[in-house]
Amino acid sequence: MKNITTLGELKSSGYVSKSIKQELRDNLIAHLKSKTPVFEGVLGYEDTVIPDVERAILSQHNMILLGLRGQAKTRMARLMTRLLDQYIPYIEGSELHDDPMAPITLYGREKVNSLGDSTPIAWLHRDERYIEKLATPDVSVADLVGDVDPIKAATLKLSYSDERVIHFGLVPRSHRCIFVINELPDLQARIQVALFNMLQESDIQIRGFKMRLPLDIQFVFTANPEDYTNRGSIVTPLKDRIESQILTHYPQSIEISKKITQQEARIDVSQKSKVIVHELLEDLVEQISFEARKSEYVDSKSGVSARLTISAYENLVSATERRGIINTEPEVYARISDLKGVIPAITGKIELVYEGEQEGPANVAKILVGKAIRSLFSAYFPDPDSFKKKKEPSPYQEIIEWFSSGKYVELMQNSTSKEHASSLMDVPGLYELVKKYQRGADSKEILLFMEYVLFALAEYSQISRNELEGGTLQFKDLMSSMFSFNEDEEGYYEE
Repeated sequence: MKNITTLGELKSSGYVSKSIKQELRDNLIAHLKSKTPVFEGVLGYEDTVIPDVERAILSQHNMILLGLRGQAKTRMARLMTRLLDQYIPYIEGSELHDDPMAPITLYGREKVNSLGDSTPIAWLHRDERYIEKLATPDVSVADLVGDVDPIKAATLKLSYSDERVIHFGLVPRSHRCIFVINELPDLQARIQVALFNMLQESDIQIRGFKMRLPLDIQFVFTANPEDYTNRGSIVTPLKDRIESQILTHYPQSIEISKKITQQEARIDVSQKSKVIVHELLEDLVEQISFEARKSEYVDSKSGVSARLTISAYENLVSATERRGIINTEPEVYARISDLKGVIPAITGKIELVYEGEQEGPANVAKILVGKAIRSLFSAYFPDPDSFKKKKEPSPYQEIIEWFSSGKYVELMQNSTSKEHASSLMDVPGLYELVKKYQRGADSKEILLFMEYVLFALAEYSQISRNELEGGTLQFKDLMSSMFSFNEDEEGYYEE
């Protein structure tokens, strides 16, 4: 088809024009029949959001994707371009990509009237048919709809009543395209009204100038529910015009969340060959976001983006790699203590409520990591709290008594593998506990689970964990820690 260069050739080929909504519908039907996925790479929406979007497309609806940040709303919209024809014809030189069979601009109509079948045709690829605009309070009617261009009027010696003096905005330029407005409630009400007028009445009103312009656009809006109360609202006529409202959501399981992280995380090839991350640590990274979404310190209305776990996992790998570089180790195994490296990835991606602000972002991040460690512990080892009311002895008794005798263990941030293993082996009963409950674990996994037990016992308040100078972690008896003192620059303070 791309070999066709004139309107006459296009007619002879049997080409039939169709609206963009019909185009999307027809191609979706073909995908559904062939069972070819359209929204490839969007995980966790297979039984919820994707069917809703497909129903909206089949109904030829404009739609709004409503959900918290980091829920793949924009990605869903961008992937809709796969449902467009690979190329469509338009009148060459038309700034609105006029359909040769049904031009809507004065330029397009005049070309067809004067040249007839000799009207030159150009072709537009589907990737060029996606236009996106972030709604901000400073967006004007001129940005979206257009404005009179006095320079054009003067240059062409035209009256302001002539259609040719208009400089079209983003919406008219989206004719025959998918047009996405992100964060719709941020758009001022008067701008929304102007947008609605174009949708409902198919006309443009600029500085008293009015013209009919039957635009053919697939509108996709996105919004955060928080925006309805905090930053603005969607005017009722426009909301009524959006036929389908589709609710998005966060991953509903750690497994889905983990697949998303593994798919999106940017891990260098050299990191993949050198750094080994156990499934336990992958699960802990995902659990952090689940803990954040229900934390009393985090604003649940703002949401916790999936980007948190992606960035956290990248930082975990980099923290492990850094230790390996420092110790010149060709292969390095991620540790529980390497989770300290994910703190910067958490602090910038959570909105705190008043209580969280009082704690501080870094402390809240550490609390979330600790809660993730505790939440998953019972999947690998017995719950320490369950033995408080039981007559049978706790499997952690030997470990706790060793710390109670005044002993302690220190895990240095950049210790070598041998130093790390030696420190863990100093704790009697720890190795035997892991061997009992993690049968089949290799030597590296055993060390990881030994470290995990110490971290978890600290979260269950069975022992204490303190961070010393240089990032060294010290585990010791809980009671002795409560009455110990450390010196800082201003004197002494109680831990």
